[in-house]
Amino acid sequence: MSDGTGGGTAPAECPPQTGLRAAPEPESTEAPASEESPQSAVLFRANCPHCRSSFELDAAALRLAVGGSSRTTFYSFTCPSCDEAVRKPAGERIVELLTGGGVPTMRLTGR
Repeated sequence: MSDGTGGGTAPAECPPQTGLRAAPEPESTEAPASEESPQSAVLFRANCPHCRSSFELDAAALRLAVGGSSRTTFYSFTCPSCDEAVRKPAGERIVELLTGGGVPTMRLTGR
């Protein structure tokens, strides 16, 4: 069993057990570069362990919680297909991708 801390050969993607990958940037330039920030164009590929559907989510649809250890660091989202809440562990690479893509992040602190 892998702990999701790396060792993959494809640096552009997260470990497959997480089900989260940065989607390729769209090649189309249909939308004008108006008031939208570059972060709004970032999409993440994800899958749901409940209904097994695959989909793309924008940064606003994801939440990242960074704890004091790998056991308390995770990302979450609501599946757009079955509306179930999904929570998955986030290793260092996933944290880098999500924060770089503008995903809202909260730091968990313990006493």
